[in-house]
Amino acid sequence: MSLFPKLANRFTVSCRYVVEKVAKPMPVKKHKKLKTVADMPGPSTIRFAYDLFFNKGMTRLHELQLEGKAKYGPVWKAHFGPILTVHVADPVLIEQVLRQEGQHPVRSDLSSWKDYRQHRGHAYGLLTAEGEEWQKLRSTLSKHMLKPKEVAAYSDILNKVVTDLIFHLHRQRTSSSQHLVKDLATEFYKFGLEGISAVLFETRIGCLKTEVSKETEDFIHSISTMFQMTLLTMAMPKFLHKIYPEPWRRFVACWDYIFAFAKQHIDRRMAEIQQKLARSQPVEGKYLTYFLSSQNLPMKTIYGNITELLLAGVDTISCTMSWTLYELARHPDIQAALHREIKEMVGDKTIPSAADVTKIPLLKAVVKEVLRLYPVIPGNARVIPDKDVQIGEYLIPPKTLITLCHYATSRDKEIFLNPDCFQPTRWLHKDRSFHPYASIPFGFGKRSCIGRRIAELEVYLALVRILTHFEVRQEVEGSIVKPMTRTLLVPEQEINLQFIAR
Repeated sequence: MSLFPKLANRFTVSCRYVVEKVAKPMPVKKHKKLKTVADMPGPSTIRFAYDLFFNKGMTRLHELQLEGKAKYGPVWKAHFGPILTVHVADPVLIEQVLRQEGQHPVRSDLSSWKDYRQHRGHAYGLLTAEGEEWQKLRSTLSKHMLKPKEVAAYSDILNKVVTDLIFHLHRQRTSSSQHLVKDLATEFYKFGLEGISAVLFETRIGCLKTEVSKETEDFIHSISTMFQMTLLTMAMPKFLHKIYPEPWRRFVACWDYIFAFAKQHIDRRMAEIQQKLARSQPVEGKYLTYFLSSQNLPMKTIYGNITELLLAGVDTISCTMSWTLYELARHPDIQAALHREIKEMVGDKTIPSAADVTKIPLLKAVVKEVLRLYPVIPGNARVIPDKDVQIGEYLIPPKTLITLCHYATSRDKEIFLNPDCFQPTRWLHKDRSFHPYASIPFGFGKRSCIGRRIAELEVYLALVRILTHFEVRQEVEGSIVKPMTRTLLVPEQEINLQFIAR
């Protein structure tokens, strides 16, 4: 049979279909009605409260993200004390939320932090301010904290701190026959505080000396306790503060010490500046206290911002450095490859520059992989105050607290092959890409971490120098340290490593 009659017949049928469709418009497809929060799955208030307060939930909030997604899907609701929160654990939906946040993103209420500032009459800083006040502060600080050229200028200051860190590690290891440095998180806490103080004040406060001052030790303890109390005070209705006052009392005492510590160093540095100006001497330096003072901001605002920046710069460095060396000790082959790459790039330089350390691909990949496995902030949040927000098939009313579950997305097996494994090379394959919102440890957009570039530079400088001087090994081969939530994601137990001189 000839093929042409068949083709002619099909052509006729096709023409008839087109004519009918043109003559008779296609019906408009009706959009499926969006669901409400009432339709959203999630644990009962009693069940979630039990998980939080009686099942180690406060320290395992990151694990509850994984459990929630497995049980309820990528979006679910839960009551965190008096607060209704919608959890989002899918990168596509997280992007959807962040693209609706508007000109002045609201990270979250951080209610207990704001309650403290109102209680004491302190100004909000970049972490707690909202709206136009936040926008002004962000624009002012971004000039010195986000531009690569400006950040690179801090390398000399930070390298001096790293030099002291290397001497400090040598001292710590020589006190042990195994060349052991115990409790790395605490040691890097001191390093982080010394580094951020140098950036903010261009002042050394002696955290890496043989004998650390009681003032500094108390400051470190205050930060640690404040973060522990943050989740508890946020979960407690305010009327309980009078019935069970101890958490709020400890929370306030910690913040009092943190603000007093920062104010003391700010005032000391400002006095030095004023003396130089009075003598018509030039005032030079990169420290941010002077930069802020030159913007004609009230001292109350400077106190609030420097205090919050001081706070933010400590745990970020401590956690990232501790987890990085922990994983490198567990994976000696990756550590050896990174050491070779460092030697090739840095050569015989005793002190590498910012340009040197930012050109080591495996170094960047290692840090990126560590932050995927152990994001410093396991769950971020947003509050859209003035409009409904669509999240997938749900319509969320204004002022609802939306928790972005970064820990769950960064360990999603649908996105990352072997998601619980430390595999830095996954970030080096040019032919492989991941959803850009699957791992965003520094946040995204306007509300992202303003100190990101300084923190990355400090970590790169420290890791290059440490791995040039030492090979790191586990105290007990095969030992595992799990993370826990303390507002931030921190090691559940001490990380102890051997530092073997190269």
